[in-house]
Amino acid sequence: MTTLRPIEPALLRQWPLPDLNVSESKEDRGRVLVIAGSATVPGAALLSATAALRAGAGKLQIATHALASVSLGLLMPEARVLALPDVPSWGAPPIELRDALAQVDALLIGPGMEGHSDAHRLECSLIRSPKQVSVLDAGALGPGIRSSAFASPTVLTPHFGEMAGMLDITREQVDADPVQHAAELARTTGAVIVLKSSVTYILVPDGRGWIHKGGVPGLGISGSGDVLAGLIAGLAARCGDAEQAAVWGVAIHGLAGEVLAQRTGPLGFLAREISGEFPYLLQQVSR
Repeated sequence: MTTLRPIEPALLRQWPLPDLNVSESKEDRGRVLVIAGSATVPGAALLSATAALRAGAGKLQIATHALASVSLGLLMPEARVLALPDVPSWGAPPIELRDALAQVDALLIGPGMEGHSDAHRLECSLIRSPKQVSVLDAGALGPGIRSSAFASPTVLTPHFGEMAGMLDITREQVDADPVQHAAELARTTGAVIVLKSSVTYILVPDGRGWIHKGGVPGLGISGSGDVLAGLIAGLAARCGDAEQAAVWGVAIHGLAGEVLAQRTGPLGFLAREISGEFPYLLQQVSR
């Protein structure tokens, strides 16, 4: 039986992130590549990319649908933006994307992407570096995942419905034993599993697990998962550790929800507002 360790501020202080005060340049804080968005959900790329920078990552590149690329570049002048065609039209990943990937410390694929099978082919062709931490979210979480064995550090961030789809079981089966299903997927894929809900479970391949009970109702809103995925990717770029990035990401995301619930109310704050709380919370928790 898996024993779950609670995620609390005291735990995080005992497991610190790299000290930003000794960082001499943006290169020291890592590079993130976010592959996200589509013609119908372009904002997911903005939400996840913003979160990656708010987590303290040093450099950011975004690859998104060509129809959204110019607007995204204007909305996020901090990033280099690559315009991509529809995934199904690719014979292979565009050369610009492969060149960008060669220089990153963390890769995020999936927020706002459509077509699980196409996203899965993309991730299989891109996840190659044993040092690069990859975060797969939303559109990248298809049924093909359960037969994958990731050779590089990888984080999967499904909600309960996505977990059911990956495992080809019902949502009710996931509800009945979320820890067991997440633990088995972690073991077979070699990935860290972040199973998201009001109570979030994190399972790692060696059988250890974490639990976070600090979610607030307002975090259950469109785009919140995109923000969490970007936060984890940004933290992974800084620390290079998939498990630490997942644990810290879930904790800081939850704390940001608590702050916004106190300031705005339990419901009604927006996903775009969550990332703004990260820098201060990361500083406070690290003390």
